[in-house]
Amino acid sequence: MTKPDSNEVKTFLLALQDDICQALAATDGTAFSEDNWQRDAGGGGRSRVLRDGGVFEQAGVNFSHVTGSAMPASATAHRPELAGRSFEAMGVSLVVHPRNPYIPTSHANVRFFIAEKPGADPVWWFGGGFDLTPYYGFEEDAIHWHRTARDLCLPFGEEVYPRYKKWCDDYFFLKHRNEQRGIGGLFFDDLNTPDFASCFAFMQAVGRGYTDAYLPIVERRKGLSWGDRERDFQLYRRGRYVEFNLVWDRGTLFGLQTGGRTESILMSMPPLVRWEYNYQPEEGSPEAALSEFIKAREWV
Repeated sequence: MTKPDSNEVKTFLLALQDDICQALAATDGTAFSEDNWQRDAGGGGRSRVLRDGGVFEQAGVNFSHVTGSAMPASATAHRPELAGRSFEAMGVSLVVHPRNPYIPTSHANVRFFIAEKPGADPVWWFGGGFDLTPYYGFEEDAIHWHRTARDLCLPFGEEVYPRYKKWCDDYFFLKHRNEQRGIGGLFFDDLNTPDFASCFAFMQAVGRGYTDAYLPIVERRKGLSWGDRERDFQLYRRGRYVEFNLVWDRGTLFGLQTGGRTESILMSMPPLVRWEYNYQPEEGSPEAALSEFIKAREWV
């Protein structure tokens, strides 16, 4: 079994942040601003945000590397064997909120966690994935997104994509609304078998696969015309994104409980959003069709 190497993971994550930011900036024509920060209790990060671009209303790509002497409650409740261990958590997390309502919002993250104490083997795992949140459904976009996810999983086993696709559908589900957040993609967590090298290779494939999955959709949709109707619906549906992140997302809770940098943790929030009491889309409209489009199904 290969020994976990957090320095190797950190090197990859920093390069991945660079690559994704370069690709998004090239698509938009606007540069990212960078904010380096330190955490008093240990660690820090590098946050990058693109604002008011021609294509992306806001895009945030965050690298964080957090260390601590004790685990937060959110983690020990999930994994009680972590109590009494120091920890190291690092990852790249991103959310892209396009301006054009016909371009879906996208989210991706890849992360590594290791917890240690003297005289015991380290406890470590990888996690991550990517998911897509459309406002108007296009079958070819959904098929491309999931086909890219499936293809990057295939070298690791035919069972990998179906398992992590279902996990994504189950995870990004708003229980209080009884609906999916979007059309899913991949989600995995607690990955530590068969060995470090294999798990790290899979995490790298997911991280690199995000731009392959997303940018062709952006290019296909960014020229479509839209008006107030589409914009109002986009802002309304962004409310679901906020609800999930604040009510259900484990990563948001972990970041806040570990004393992470709030600005970086909440950079996933859209810059503009609206809620409307008891909103009902017009029957037979494209807006009404979304509820059926985002229901969990097999796309490839």
